[in-house]
Amino acid sequence: MSSRMGRRSALVLGLVAAGAAASSAAPLPARMRGICWEAGGRIERERLAPLRALGADWISQTPFGWCSSAASPEIRMATDGRIYWGERDEGLAATTRMARALGIRTLLKPHLWIRGGSWVGEIQMKSDDDWRRWFQAYEAFILHYAELAERERMDGLAIGTELTRASGRAEDWRRLIARIRAVYHGPLTYCANWHEAESVPFWDAIDFVGVQAYYPLTTSERPTPAQMRAGWGPVVSRLEALSRRTGKRIVFTEVGYKSVAGALVDPWRWDADGMPAPALQRDAFQAMFESMWDRSWFGGTFVWKWHAFLRPGQALPPHLAGDFTPQGKPALEVIRAFYTRP
Repeated sequence: MSSRMGRRSALVLGLVAAGAAASSAAPLPARMRGICWEAGGRIERERLAPLRALGADWISQTPFGWCSSAASPEIRMATDGRIYWGERDEGLAATTRMARALGIRTLLKPHLWIRGGSWVGEIQMKSDDDWRRWFQAYEAFILHYAELAERERMDGLAIGTELTRASGRAEDWRRLIARIRAVYHGPLTYCANWHEAESVPFWDAIDFVGVQAYYPLTTSERPTPAQMRAGWGPVVSRLEALSRRTGKRIVFTEVGYKSVAGALVDPWRWDADGMPAPALQRDAFQAMFESMWDRSWFGGTFVWKWHAFLRPGQALPPHLAGDFTPQGKPALEVIRAFYTRP
């Protein structure tokens, strides 16, 4: 090994050690009763007030970075200008302050969006040099939001979301986590896709395990509640084993169901179409909470999603009848029942 490589290895080890030390000092969140807050135009505090009545004490907020393709190492940041106010730095900060005034904490959850409709989990570079460039670009992106989270005293930060082909590069992520911790001093998570969670190699370097919990639970378009609970059985066993192996609590950083028939076959499909089935969505949330909520290793849920443009008491527009949101649907009372439990 050359002296240059030796110095580089020493630097990497030092950064990893610093990250590990920070991880042990960061406070873990309490049971999280969360809502995924969908950004839009300017809001007033009254738009957040229904969340308190629901029993929610966390929201996640999601700004975006933009990629031209799944193989491009470039990430374009959009922090101002022609994007939704709620995704700008100004809107993220203002929403955080309004939520805090209501006793609601914020998990900042930056995400990447690939133009053309590719899923972010398909990001895959063609060479090690492109991966180096991608991590440089991603570092600039995530450190910007780490600085915003620190400045606005946000209560948690997700370092990445559903980056299934990038998450295996453990050394790159450990270096990045150490740099994030030098900027932001609250709890960190990574939001793994449901089929990725058990293979993420750097859970030890962060504070809680985030899971995008779109687990396929059944092949039936209209399963019974008993079939739904049976579908959760093997998932619960795997997640308990993951928590035991990592020593971390599991948080569903997204969980939700469309209110249409077939929604539990491929729950992640935002374009799934079918006959409206609000009772199916209600029963799906009931089965999820009954299966997960009282387990000591489980850290809570963020329900996908809440439309900020809907005013309190406003009737649900017809185009949202089959949408993921529980607003104006029977599922809302199931969420309330669990979120308001002592």
